Amino acid sequence: MEKIADIIESIANEKGLEYADVAERIKTAFIQTAKKVIGEGLEYDVQIDKASKELRLYEHILVVADDDERLDETHFISLKKARQIDKSLEIGDSLNYELNLENYGRTAAAALSKEIEYHIGKLIDDKVYEKYTALIGSLVIGVVTSVGNDETTFVEVGETKTLMSRKNRIKDEKFKVGDTIKALIRSVHFDKRLGIKIELTRTSPKFLEALLKAGVPEIKEGSVIIQNSARIPGKKAKVAFFSTSPNVDAVGTAVGVKGVRINAVSKELNGENIDAIEYSADPAIFVARALSPARIISVKIEDKKAVVMIDAEQKSKAIGQAGINIRLASMLTGYEIELIESGSSEHKDNEEGLKNLKALFGEE
Repeated sequence: MEKIADIIESIANEKGLEYADVAERIKTAFIQTAKKVIGEGLEYDVQIDKASKELRLYEHILVVADDDERLDETHFISLKKARQIDKSLEIGDSLNYELNLENYGRTAAAALSKEIEYHIGKLIDDKVYEKYTALIGSLVIGVVTSVGNDETTFVEVGETKTLMSRKNRIKDEKFKVGDTIKALIRSVHFDKRLGIKIELTRTSPKFLEALLKAGVPEIKEGSVIIQNSARIPGKKAKVAFFSTSPNVDAVGTAVGVKGVRINAVSKELNGENIDAIEYSADPAIFVARALSPARIISVKIEDKKAVVMIDAEQKSKAIGQAGINIRLASMLTGYEIELIESGSSEHKDNEEGLKNLKALFGEE
C-alpha cells in the first residue's frame, strides 16, 4: 500500500494518538487480515519503509533440513530449495515472500477496513482507559448530556463520556441536560455493552477532600494536610486538618475569612454542614475534638473503643440529630464511642476504680 505512513500520521493527528502506537495497530490489522484471507496457520510480518512510505506484508517460511519431516512447502522449505533462491540461507533462517492484499480482491479490502477500524478503536479505548485510571480520585468538571430512567446521570468530561449512578449522587440532588457539575472519578473499567465505563461520584469523602484542595491553596501546597474526613452526604461532614508549619492555623486556613472557603464547599455539596477539626495524634484529644460542638469532660481509650465522660446537657449535642454527630466522630477517628454521663453509676464506678488504683500505688 502506497504512502501508508501518511495515512498513519493522519490518523494519529486526528485522534490525538502517537504515530508509533498507530503504526503498530495498523501492522496488526494487516497481519490479522492476511490470516483471515490467505491462511490462519502462516507466519506473517509487516514492515513500513520510511523512505517510500510503503507498507510491505511478508510471509515467513522456515528453512529446514532436506530430510525434515515437517516439509510441506507452506510453512517449511528444504535447505536445498531455499539456496536456489538465496545461497546465503542456513537451517533456521526464514525465507520471506512479499504478499499484496490487493491481489485478493474486495474481500481482502473489506476485511482490512474492518480490522483497521477495530484496532484503532481499541487503541483509543486503551489510551482513554490508561488516562482515566491514572485520574481515579481526581476532581473533574463535566456537562450533563442525559439522565436515564434509573436516574443515572451521563456526563461528558472533555470529549469522554462518563456516568454517575443514583447512589453516587447526593440525596435530593437533581440534574438536567446542560448542567455543569463537579465530581470525583470513582472507578474505570471495561463493560461488554458500554465499552469503557468511567464512574463518577459526589458522595465519597474524597470528593469533599478534593473540593477543599481545589479551594484552599495551602492544602494544595502542602502546608495544611487533610488527615481524614467522614461524610453523610448532603447532611453533615467532619474533616480533620493539621498544619505542617507552626505559623499556619490549619482550621482557620481551611475555613477561610468569615467561613468563605468552607461555605463554598458546603454550597457545592448541596448545603452539607461541614465541621472543621484540628487533628491530634493523641487519640483522646482527637475523639474529644471530633465530638464538637459538644464539650467533653474526659476520654478514656480502651483498644478501639473510646469511653467519653460528658455532662448530661451536652449529651444531645454529642449524639446529634438522629445520631449523626457521634456516627461521624466515630468514622473520623476510627474509634467506637461510648458516652457516659457525669454523675451516672458508670461514672461513679470509674471514679471508685481510679481511687482504688491510686491507693494501690500510694497516691492521694
